[in-house]
Amino acid sequence: MAAARLTLTSPSDMARTLADRSRELRLLREWTQVTLARRAGVTVSSYRRFETTGKASLELVLKVALVLARLTEFDALFLPPPARSIDELERSAAGSGRKRGRR
Repeated sequence: MAAARLTLTSPSDMARTLADRSRELRLLREWTQVTLARRAGVTVSSYRRFETTGKASLELVLKVALVLARLTEFDALFLPPPARSIDELERSAAGSGRKRGRR
């Protein structure tokens, strides 16, 4: 198992950053919170809470990303690391990797 990278950003800090960026993109389009929420198919109160606190469901964040034309940026999230050797590459191509983790 690969070691986690050291980061100074906490999950709550990242949530705030995403909310701030969402607000910035909304304002660049000159949309109100109501407009963005309606286009995303989420409640205004849920979107407002996201902008204010950074707290939101993943589904809400993805819907907001979709209407802000940023959904494809999530595509690289959680991709496995690139193979470090020919053996690893062959194993991944053969599908012989582990399917379940340990407890």
